[in-house]
Amino acid sequence: MTLLNKFRLDGSVALITGASKGIGAGISKVFAEAGADLAIAARSKRDLDLVADEIESFGRRALCVPTDVLEKTQLERLISRVEESYGKLDILVNNAGGFPPKAFLDTEVEEFDYAMRFNVSSAFSLSRLAIPLMTKKSSNANGTILNISSVAGGFPAPSFSAYGTAKCALSFLTRALAQELAPKIRVNAIAVGSTKTSSLNALLTPEIEETMVSLTPLSRLGEVEDVALGALYLSSPASDYVTGQILGVNGGLERLSMEFPRAFGGVG
Repeated sequence: MTLLNKFRLDGSVALITGASKGIGAGISKVFAEAGADLAIAARSKRDLDLVADEIESFGRRALCVPTDVLEKTQLERLISRVEESYGKLDILVNNAGGFPPKAFLDTEVEEFDYAMRFNVSSAFSLSRLAIPLMTKKSSNANGTILNISSVAGGFPAPSFSAYGTAKCALSFLTRALAQELAPKIRVNAIAVGSTKTSSLNALLTPEIEETMVSLTPLSRLGEVEDVALGALYLSSPASDYVTGQILGVNGGLERLSMEFPRAFGGVG
């Protein structure tokens, strides 16, 4: 095997949540190009079908399972479908998540709870459900879990009390699970920065984009492919000696690239 072949995923089965658009869809396509068969989950079947068409264009299989990651019974059904279709699972990517910037004093407790459930509890629940299938194939089976976190989880800033706290918790969960599940399963995360997806595009104005670019050391916004290639590394044999790590794919950010006012004046 050449070193470049260590980035291949031939014979692997990967499950990716939030896979109908943006980063999840991008990771799905890169994994298919690297040789993996996919199970893709999101709430929109129509959008999943479009991603499945691209996966199949690489000659790989695509299982579409419409899923709300906030519903435990739907997560259980998702794992059952993967087992029925493939009989195994090698890679789990917990990508589903998100919450808009919102001032702390305007954020209701119910919204904070939702941000935690959507970004952290869903990944916790699906990982627990997936592990029996990931370790089923043989006594020396190895699997990988990849959590999509955010630079917002590392740098406190106004209007990110809910989302930033949730992503900080997800990053810590990543490190904790890496310790507990080694050596059988590797667990890593990617701390993404401002990445050009439909969600970000909905917020962008020329002025906001100019500010974000100016605050990013590499002087550009991220592309979906930037994150997807990082995901390929952390999910492939190329990273077999890597676990418990939070890989920053964020242009070198040491602060958030979005600025919002403080509660009592000034800009953070």
